Amino acid sequence: MLRPGGHPQGLREWYDKLAPRVAEARERLREIPPHKLVLRSGCEQEPDGTYRLTFFWRDYLIRPPEFTVQRADTGEEPSSFIQAMLLTYLVTADGTTPSSRWIAFHSLPDGMFYAQAFRGYAEDRLVRELGEGGIEPFRRGAERLGGEPIEIGSAGYAFRVFPRIHMAAVYWQGDEDFPSRASILFEDTAPHYMPTDGLAILGSHLVSAILRAGRE
Repeated sequence: MLRPGGHPQGLREWYDKLAPRVAEARERLREIPPHKLVLRSGCEQEPDGTYRLTFFWRDYLIRPPEFTVQRADTGEEPSSFIQAMLLTYLVTADGTTPSSRWIAFHSLPDGMFYAQAFRGYAEDRLVRELGEGGIEPFRRGAERLGGEPIEIGSAGYAFRVFPRIHMAAVYWQGDEDFPSRASILFEDTAPHYMPTDGLAILGSHLVSAILRAGRE
C-alpha cells in the first residue's frame, strides 16, 4: 500500500488502487521508445538517457531501464506516493494537446460517482481550513505557488502540476445569504495523462499546497 503521507482518510482507496499500478507502469514504460515518451509526456531527457519530469514545482529524475525515481536536487528517493504519480503520468500520457477548457471533477470519467467524496476532502476542506475571511489567505497561498490568475469566481488561479496537466483552484466569497465555496477544476484533456483516481489525489495535493502556502 502506498503511504498517504497525511492526506485525508477518504483518499486511502485511491492509494490502494495506485499501488499495484507501479510495477505494471515500469514494465510498460520499458516498451515505449524514448523519443515517444518525451513527445507524449512533455518530459525532458538527459544525455545519459535519464528522464527529467517536473511535478508540483520540483524536478525528479527517472532512470531507465528500471525506472527508479529520485529528486533532482538532493538525489533522495521520494515517497511512494510521488513515485506512483510520476510513473502513472508517464505511462498514461498520450500526447494530447492541453485544451485550456476547464471542467469540474464530476465531469471526469467516472467522476460523478466520486464527486461527493472529492468535494469533502478537497474543495470543502479548502474553505473549512482557510476559515473566515479565507479569500485573502487563498490568494496569498495561490500566488506564492506561482498560480496564474483566471477570471472565474471571486478569485481563481491556474497551476501546471505536470508538463501536460493544468489545474485551477477557484474561490467564491460568501455573504450573508450564501457561504463561501471553492472548486478544483481540471482541463478536459487531463484524463489523457492521469486516470481519475490519480486526478483526485492531485486535487487534494493542490489543496494541501495552497493551505500551507497561505499560512506561511
